Amino acid sequence: MSVIRLLHILLIINVIATPIAYAGEAGVGSLSPDSTATSLREISLGEVSVSAIKGGNNPQADEAVTYIGRKAIETYDLINLREASAFAPNFYIPAYGSRMTSSIYVRGLGTRIDQPVVGLNIDNIPIINKDNYDVDLADIDRIELLRGPQNILYGRNTMGGLINIYTLSPLNYEGVRARLSYGNHNTWRASAGIYRRLTGKLGMSLTGELSGTDGFHRNLYNNSNAGSESYGSLRWKTAFRPSSKVVVENTAMLTRGRQHGYPYLDVAAGKIAYNDTCYYSRLSFIDGLTVKHSFKGITFSSIMSVQYLDDDMTLDQDFTTDDYFTLTQKRKEWAVTGDFVARGPKTGKYSWLTGVFGYYRHSDMQAPVTFYSTGIDRLIVANRNNANPYYPIAWDSPSFTLGSDFTMPSGGLSAYHESSLTLGDFTITAGLRLDWERTDLRYRSHCNTGYTVYHNADPSMPQTTPLPVYRNARVEIDESGSLSHDYTQLLPKLSLSYNLPEMTGNVYASATKGYKAGGYNTQMFSDFLQQRLMADMGLSMQYDVDQTVAYSPETDWTFEIGAHLWFLDQRLNVDFSAFWINIEDQQITMFPEGTITGRIMANAGRARSRGIELAASYQALSGWFAKGSYGFTDARFLDFNNGRADYSGKRIPYAPSNTLFIGAGYTRHLTGFVDSAALQVNTRGVGNICWDETNSAIQPFYMLLNASVAATHRNFRLEIWADNITATQYATFYFVSIGNTFLQRGNGFSIGVTLTWQMEM
Repeated sequence: MSVIRLLHILLIINVIATPIAYAGEAGVGSLSPDSTATSLREISLGEVSVSAIKGGNNPQADEAVTYIGRKAIETYDLINLREASAFAPNFYIPAYGSRMTSSIYVRGLGTRIDQPVVGLNIDNIPIINKDNYDVDLADIDRIELLRGPQNILYGRNTMGGLINIYTLSPLNYEGVRARLSYGNHNTWRASAGIYRRLTGKLGMSLTGELSGTDGFHRNLYNNSNAGSESYGSLRWKTAFRPSSKVVVENTAMLTRGRQHGYPYLDVAAGKIAYNDTCYYSRLSFIDGLTVKHSFKGITFSSIMSVQYLDDDMTLDQDFTTDDYFTLTQKRKEWAVTGDFVARGPKTGKYSWLTGVFGYYRHSDMQAPVTFYSTGIDRLIVANRNNANPYYPIAWDSPSFTLGSDFTMPSGGLSAYHESSLTLGDFTITAGLRLDWERTDLRYRSHCNTGYTVYHNADPSMPQTTPLPVYRNARVEIDESGSLSHDYTQLLPKLSLSYNLPEMTGNVYASATKGYKAGGYNTQMFSDFLQQRLMADMGLSMQYDVDQTVAYSPETDWTFEIGAHLWFLDQRLNVDFSAFWINIEDQQITMFPEGTITGRIMANAGRARSRGIELAASYQALSGWFAKGSYGFTDARFLDFNNGRADYSGKRIPYAPSNTLFIGAGYTRHLTGFVDSAALQVNTRGVGNICWDETNSAIQPFYMLLNASVAATHRNFRLEIWADNITATQYATFYFVSIGNTFLQRGNGFSIGVTLTWQMEM
C-alpha cells in the first residue's frame, strides 16, 4: 500500500467522524479524571467517555497500577513513556542506542530485541511495533502504567504490563497552549496546540512539536556529535458527541525524526570513536478511530486503527575505527487493527465485558551487511588461511555485501471475556482469552563476490616471491524461501478482591497466565550467508534456517497479592503488591553450535521472578506533596544452557533488582505580580543491573537528583529545572562485540528553562 493511498484512507476516517456534528446543538465534552487540575476548563459529560473502554470490570481493584494525572505531568514535564516509567516500581525503560531500541523491563521480564513484554496504547490505539514506542507527545492528559499480565483484555506482548497514554481532548479544554524549553547541549523543544469546539457537540485540536539536541556525547574519531537528534510531530484530534450516549474520537499522529545515535564507548580505549556513520531515521503515521455507544444498559465500543512505519537504521557494527562491517536495516510497514468490545451494566452484583480483536501487519525490509577490508582479513581470510596454509586466499575486492531481503506478513484473531461477581465486600473476577496468530517470512539472501586461491608449497618458509595463483573462485549466492508458523494461546485469569470497611481501600489476590508472541531472527540471515560462504571454503557448517530463525511464544504464570489503601480523607494513598512469576519457554539470547558469530533469540530456558512493590503519595492541605515508590525484583534462570555454558541460578540480564523514586514539592499561592510559586525535588534510583548471563559485569545501584522551581503569572509559567545535579556517572547499556567491550553512559548534568503559555477561549 502506497503512502498516498494510506493517507486517503485516514482522511476518509476523519471525514466520517465529523460532518453530522454541524447539525447538532450546544453540548459538552468528556470529564478528565484529574479533577485537581485548575488551569483547564473541565466539563462533566456523564458516564459516556472514550476513556477506560477496556479497563476491566473492577478497574484498579485487582492489579498494580500507577496513575499519573495532568497536574503531575505538568509538574514533572513528562512527554514520553520513558520519563513516566520512573514513577512506577519495578518499571524500567533505559535510554540507549536510539529511539528504535525501546527496551522495557518490568518485574524482571524483558528483552533487548524483538517482541516487547509491555504494550502501549495512545488514545486507545494499540501501537503494533515496539520500534514506534519512543515518541514525544505534547499535552498529555494522563498516563496509566499497569504491571502484571494484561493479555486477557489486551492480547499480544502485554505479559509484563501495559501503558495507556491519553492526550488532551478538545471537548475538555478550549484554547491555545504553547511551550518552549531550552537547556545545555543545545537541547530545545517547542510545542503549540489549538483546541476548539466547532459546535456544542464537536471539538477539534491540532498540536505540533519540534525538538533538537546536540547530544551529551562526542565521537572523537571525527569530533562529531554522537546522540544528536532532530524530531517533529503533528497530531490532529477530533472529538464528537452527537447524543448523551454516543462518543466518537479520532486521533491522527505524524512523527518524523533523525538521530545520530549509538554513542557506545570503547571501555579499553576510554572513548567513543568509530569511523562509519551511525544513525536512525523514522517516519510514522498512526490514525485511530474510537466509537462508544450505550444502548439499553450495554456499552458497545470499537477501536480501529491504521498504522504506517518507514524507518532506516545504519550502524558501524564494530563501533571502532577499524573497517570491519556495517549493518543497514530499511523497513516499510503498515498495519490495521480492529477491537470490538461490549460491556454490561455496572448495576447489581454481576458485570461483564467481552470482545474480539483482529490485526494484520505487513513489513518489507532490506538488511544488508557490508564487509570492509579489516573485517574480510580478520574474520574470513585469517580463519581460512590458518585452517589451510598450503592454499591461502586473498579477497579480490576491498568490500562486499551480504544482502538480505524480507517480506513479513502476520495477523491474528482473538476472543476474550471477563466476568465479575460481587458478594458483599468480596468480588470474584474471572477472564479468558483465546488468541491465534500466524506469522510468515519470505526471504531472499544474496551475495556476489570473489577471491583468489594461491599455492604455498612450504608455509613454514618465508615468502620471498609472489605465490603462484592456484585458481580464481567466485561466490555467487542467491537463495530464497519462506517460513510460516501458527500460534494458539488460551489465557485464563482469576482474582479475588475484598473491600475494607469504611472505604479505606481493598486487598486482592490474582493468578494470571501471560504470553509474549513468537517471531523470527531476521538479523541472523547475514550470519547464514557468512557461514555459507565459509562452508564453500571448507571451514564451516550449515544451519537449518527453519530451526534457527523461528522462536515460539514465551508464557508465564503470575501470582500476585496486593492492597490499595487510603488514609487521612484520601490525602494519603498507599499501594502494595508482592508477586511470583513462573516463566516457561523463555525467550533468551543464546549462541548456536558452530562458528557462527551472531546471537539468536530462542526458546531454551525456564526462569522465575519474585518481588515486592510499594508506592505512596501524600497531598497536604497546606500545599506540600510527597510521592514515592520502591520495587525489588529477584529474577533468575532456573534452566538455561546457551550452548556454551549453564547459567542456571544466575540473574536475568538487563532487568534491575531495585527501582526507587522519591519526590516532594510545595506550591504557594501569592498576591501581586506572581500568582504562585512552586518547588519540587526528586531522586530516581536504579540497580543493580547484570549486563550478561555470567553476572560478572554489573551496573551498581545509582541515584539521580533532579529539581525545578517555577513561577506563574496569569497565563504564563516560567520554570528553571536541573537534572542529574550531582553529575552521577552510570551506564545504560553494556555489551561485547568482536572481543571488545562497549557501554553507553547516561546523560550528565543538565540545566534549562521552560516557558509555558496557555489561553482559554
